[in-house]
This record gives sequence, structure tokens and C-alpha cells, in this order.
Amino acid sequence: MSGTLQMTMLYDFYGDLLTEKQREYFDLYHNEDLSLSEIAEKANITRQGVYDIITRAEKTLTQIEQKTGIIQKWLETRAILEKASASGEHLHPAIINYFQMENN
Repeated sequence: MSGTLQMTMLYDFYGDLLTEKQREYFDLYHNEDLSLSEIAEKANITRQGVYDIITRAEKTLTQIEQKTGIIQKWLETRAILEKASASGEHLHPAIINYFQMENN
């Protein structure tokens, strides 16, 4: 998984556990693709300050996943369900709906 995709997944799963400022700067940097300088200018702080906040947020998200393993378990379960679906196994309608929503 690429670094950007991994960070986005971590944020999607655990973002609510970050501080408001960490969420805001993380989102601007990773999802809105703003540079550290652009964020610093908007927030009226130094580029280093933005970097520190984003780095701390990334570290926090990574540590949460290392402790819980929720994303890894979700990915493993999803792979099993995709394989079952591809091989024509009968799946519960809720699972079929999930895959349909995910593909939209």
C-alpha cells in the first residue's frame, strides 16, 4: 500500500482520535494536497510548526493501528469476501450491497 493511501486509510479509520488542529492540518496536507508552506501561511504559523503537527498526527495514527490492527483485519476480511464473491459463492445481501456502494 502506498504511503498516501496508507495515511488516508489511517485517517479515515482513526482521524476522530486526533486533536482538531491535527485533523485540520493532516486533511489539508494529505487530502487537499496543500504544501507545508501553504498551510503555514493560512494558519499564520511556521512551516516547521505545521510539519511537527502533521508528523505527530501521522505517528499517532500509525501507533493506534499497530496496537489495534483494525485496518489490517478489515483488509484481510475484505480480501476473503472478494475472493468468495469472485468464485461465485453465495454471499449475504448486505455484503453484496457493501461492495456495490464501495464501487460507486
